[in-house]
Amino acid sequence: MIALHLAEPPDVVNVGAGIHGVRSLRDVFRLPDLWQLHLYSYSAELTLDGTTYAVAPGYVSLTPAGTQVQFDYRGRSEHLYVHFRPAAVGEPSYVPVVQDAGAAAPVLADLLRSALESSPSGSARVTAEVWTALWRIVELGSSASAETPIHPAVSAVIAYIEANLAQPLTIPALARMAGVSHNHLTRLFHAETGQTVVAYIRRRRMTRARHLLVSSTLSIPAVAASVGIPDLQAFNKTCRRELGASPRAVRNAVAGTGPAS
Repeated sequence: MIALHLAEPPDVVNVGAGIHGVRSLRDVFRLPDLWQLHLYSYSAELTLDGTTYAVAPGYVSLTPAGTQVQFDYRGRSEHLYVHFRPAAVGEPSYVPVVQDAGAAAPVLADLLRSALESSPSGSARVTAEVWTALWRIVELGSSASAETPIHPAVSAVIAYIEANLAQPLTIPALARMAGVSHNHLTRLFHAETGQTVVAYIRRRRMTRARHLLVSSTLSIPAVAASVGIPDLQAFNKTCRRELGASPRAVRNAVAGTGPAS
């Protein structure tokens, strides 16, 4: 396990899609002052300071700065990557070096592609997408320690919700997507997560909204639309209920300007 600080957004230096294993089946390198995040679409071996890990499509890895990295490829290999500096403040989260992202892999891929498309690196939007992806990776570590694996229908619904927060989401549509009835999904979801589908969607939308409010320059209406609550009155009400303050107050508090009057 490695300690990763995420209390504040990271300094994102580079986001990209790497293609390797064409001219050489091995890469060995070190980034002295940058962390590395990789999301894989291939199978290979990753060796970090002498410890070897198997990676496969849908796996994600985090490499602390200064760690020697060795990739042994099996042919042409493509991955999404981020080079970043965590802000060393607050309590750390403890994350496996390599883990299977499972149903969350498409969500992570969407976030990293969105960050790539929002380049140049260093922009507030890039930072917001990467920060969200890192928190999702931390949550993977928490769910991986659960004694009982999550039901496939619930896992599919969660992955769909995460990838479509900006879109209208209804329980009947989610149930059809997962191949179960409305009532069965409701029971399964509550049994697995301890909350209703509606409450989960609301919480995840507000988590994403907070990231965008505090780490991007997107306007409040744009943030509201990007998390699927385009009605500003409804967005303001949900923000107050879930985050304890208005959208403007959440943004200003982090900026150090105090709550809005």
